[in-house]
Amino acid sequence: MTIDNELLKNLDRLHTTELGVVRIKRNLAVDTDDIVSLCAAKISSSQAVIERTGKNWYVSVDDAVIVVNAHSFTIITAHRK
Repeated sequence: MTIDNELLKNLDRLHTTELGVVRIKRNLAVDTDDIVSLCAAKISSSQAVIERTGKNWYVSVDDAVIVVNAHSFTIITAHRK
């Protein structure tokens, strides 16, 4: 199983913290409280480039980078490129 397939196969395990929601909304300038669904949609996009470096996945898509912990599937942050 490739690394990107591992992340894609576990999209249902994605989650974040309350502070993560605030941070991601601010960094991406989005006005939704359903950050997990937004990030999951971006990660599953055919345009997404998924790379694993150390303990995190870095997903580059739509001029943004989403950082996901590879073990807990926690969305740590997201920011504009």
